[in-house]
Amino acid sequence: MRFLKKLICLTAVVFAISCMLSGIYIFRPDIMDQIELFLDPEQKDAETITGNHDPQEETVSHTDESAEREETRQESEEYETGEKEPLENDVIGESVVSDYILPKQSEIVVPENVSGRNGYQQIQEKREQIDDEDAKELQNQIDTGYTGDGLDFDGAQYPYYAMLDDRGKHIYRQIYANANERYAAFMPVEPITLGQLKNVFLAVYNDHPELFWLETAYSCKYLRDGRCVEIHLEFNRTAQNIEDAKAVFQENASQIVSEARNLSSDYEKEKFVHDKLTERVSYDLGAEMNQSAYSALVNGRTVCAGYARAFQYLLQQLGIPCYYCTGYAGEAHAWNIVALDDGYYNVDVTWDDSDGGRYDYFNKTDTDYADSHIRQELSVYLPPCNGSVYRNLERNPEDSSLRSIADFGMTEDQILTDMDSYYKDCYDQILQNGKGSYTFYNVIENEQLLEEWHRAYEAEHYKQAYMENAMIQLGISSCEMKMEIEELRDGKFLITHKVSVR
Repeated sequence: MRFLKKLICLTAVVFAISCMLSGIYIFRPDIMDQIELFLDPEQKDAETITGNHDPQEETVSHTDESAEREETRQESEEYETGEKEPLENDVIGESVVSDYILPKQSEIVVPENVSGRNGYQQIQEKREQIDDEDAKELQNQIDTGYTGDGLDFDGAQYPYYAMLDDRGKHIYRQIYANANERYAAFMPVEPITLGQLKNVFLAVYNDHPELFWLETAYSCKYLRDGRCVEIHLEFNRTAQNIEDAKAVFQENASQIVSEARNLSSDYEKEKFVHDKLTERVSYDLGAEMNQSAYSALVNGRTVCAGYARAFQYLLQQLGIPCYYCTGYAGEAHAWNIVALDDGYYNVDVTWDDSDGGRYDYFNKTDTDYADSHIRQELSVYLPPCNGSVYRNLERNPEDSSLRSIADFGMTEDQILTDMDSYYKDCYDQILQNGKGSYTFYNVIENEQLLEEWHRAYEAEHYKQAYMENAMIQLGISSCEMKMEIEELRDGKFLITHKVSVR
């Protein structure tokens, strides 16, 4: 009897399992396949041969899907960075080249007395991707604003404008015109991508310190293909009462410019502006609107960007080309490049405004700056700084160890007291030395004669006074000469001539 009961129970269990497997086979054949593979692993190889399951198709399908996802990801990144578009890769003109020799950042050493005196903020852009439908709706809400048509900018005063191609210049003029009128949102007048727009905005910002109400940030709405459909400028609080802000800005700038205009040479005007800024402005990392010339000239407290933009603006008003240069000096930093009659010079007013005012970074060459400053962004396209005539003319207050004429083996009777004597001495020394590369010296009497020498040099009087005749006498067709000035004791000045005669 007990055996019969057990047999009935076993039969019921087998029946139940059979029903369950049948249900799985009908409704979930995939699970049934896995069970069969588990019970008979060799069946997996048999399936491959008989074609019941095609792993080739599954592999191909998976590969296509992965490739599609990868392509989509790459396209997304390309559109996001603005690199995939039917436009040119950039808006920099094809003829623009950089002759600037880039120092190694690893070799930069910031002197302790100026460490931390930086504060330059790079241009910030805010991006928002929109679809075609939103773009069409946006076109009904905004226009191109002020296009800037009819405007033009001299490349000698506005070098960043000169770097751009025609399309970039058109957008540049539009951004300038709208910023000048404080017209915040507008459509670009030319097709332009995200990366291109950033270069154009940077060019406008770097060229125009008078737009002190323009912030270092802007917004851009763009399509999936990377094209910008709206540019939105940002302004600081001075834009809310712009006429009053302009008036106080001009009043403070004019106080310096009006005094500088009375000076005889560009060098003297440049030095005067440099000294006035170090006298009137204080470095303050927390200063309001510290990226603007307004913070320096009106508020008197700023960072490197404010010093550099104020210096740029004041020299522009004096007709002296002065450029806003950005890069790295231990941190993001800004300084200036100034054009004088014999070439370009680096000037860092921020770093000179320490210890009561100095000239450690005034009118220096790229070689002088190579261990402390590196240009970056569009500033690498600014001219190299190799001027020599106005380098190291100024000395710091504690530098009392001026050399004397005796240090050069010269006596009092060799000191030159007028320009005619100077010209004759140069002529005689060139004829005496003849062809080749060499250095000779003159010492002139006082600062008044030095100013006369500066004016004569600017007018290139030396060519007719002695150089052309010396070349004829030596039978040469080419002569290069660089001159440097050094202050000596008793108010005298040494003129060093480095000559290459071929």
